[in-house]
Amino acid sequence: MMAGAQQQPQPSPAPGPFAEADDQLLEEIEKRNFQFFWEQSGAQTGLIRDRCNTLTNENAVVASIAATGFGLTALCIGERRGYMSASDVRDRVLATLRFLWKKMPTHRGFFYHFADINTGDRIWESEVSSVDTAILLCGILTCRRHFDQHSEISLLAYEIFNRVDWSWLSEDTSVLPHGWTPEFGFLPYRWDYYSEMMMIYLLGLGSLPHPLPTQAWTAWKRTNFEFDGIRYIGSFAPLFVHQYSQAWFDFRDKRDAYADYFQNSISATDAHRKFCLELARQFPDYSEDLWGISASDSQKGYVIWGGPPMMGPIDGTVVPSASAGSLPFVPQSVMRVLRNIKEHYPRAWTKYGFVNAFNPLKNWYDSDVVGIDTGITMLMAENARTGFVWNTFMKNQEAQRGMDRAGFKKSQP
Repeated sequence: MMAGAQQQPQPSPAPGPFAEADDQLLEEIEKRNFQFFWEQSGAQTGLIRDRCNTLTNENAVVASIAATGFGLTALCIGERRGYMSASDVRDRVLATLRFLWKKMPTHRGFFYHFADINTGDRIWESEVSSVDTAILLCGILTCRRHFDQHSEISLLAYEIFNRVDWSWLSEDTSVLPHGWTPEFGFLPYRWDYYSEMMMIYLLGLGSLPHPLPTQAWTAWKRTNFEFDGIRYIGSFAPLFVHQYSQAWFDFRDKRDAYADYFQNSISATDAHRKFCLELARQFPDYSEDLWGISASDSQKGYVIWGGPPMMGPIDGTVVPSASAGSLPFVPQSVMRVLRNIKEHYPRAWTKYGFVNAFNPLKNWYDSDVVGIDTGITMLMAENARTGFVWNTFMKNQEAQRGMDRAGFKKSQP
């Protein structure tokens, strides 16, 4: 260790271990999830498709930078678990980072939400997205630490991260905007309530060349919710808001001035499970063995739904990633659901893992898998089993600095 260097904090153990049969199921899920990220990527760009139909061979050109962030992390997991050779994975990571640094259009270092998988050009007049850029950066930083012996990967990750101008995003506000477009400037929507946005603020706080001010962390509201005696910080949003930042940032045994966010996600997930059980009076497919509603496909298109409190026209649809994304929080409750789906709903199981959504009451099964939902499933399965993503990502000084500047301390027992 170099003189004056800080000793790395020792990681907490993962929520497992799992029973052998459960661990085998999670291994099969992760292996199939990895195949999505390996196969559904641009040959020249490394960008990952936003979604794909598992029943056809369609080649949609719409890539998502958030899916790409999950995909870069998935590559690290896949290399570690031997799903693909180390050299092939390194080559894929390197090609992706080279494209992101040299060719992918950006604005102040931020990336457009959707892009052409073959060229990287902006699609659908999509916004320069703060949260989707954050997800991409989390994947890039995971690669930097996992492949820390590869100098070009480390350098590219360093350059891409430091190009992001967080001070531009916060130049006239402590509450960050969702994004920006060349046509209209900053979007009117702000990250002003607890949600998946914690990663945006923490990455910005961790930047050296363009940091957010420390007051940005205290600027957003932490609203208390209560359901069936369970209290937690939340917002009127789907369950994934309690999962995404925690796929990379390790909040275990830590708290800021307001909360222990890992315990908060445990409470929020438990409240959601009980919410689904209460809905069983209306939708009898929901049970201890089948629960989980989050933003997803439905028989009538993409829907933002969940609860508590109830949001969206809930109709009995089940979203496998809703429960799977909470594997580290309530592992045994989630495993009941995943075992049940795998054993009793074969049409919900594909070459890439679970479909995005299905409705047993209407005998409807989605044909698509969605990159970000496949991603949160794979990353949280790995974190629940080994803590690998947490332990790798948190070796980045940017992540540690962000949490330090936000005031995180070790939780008192």
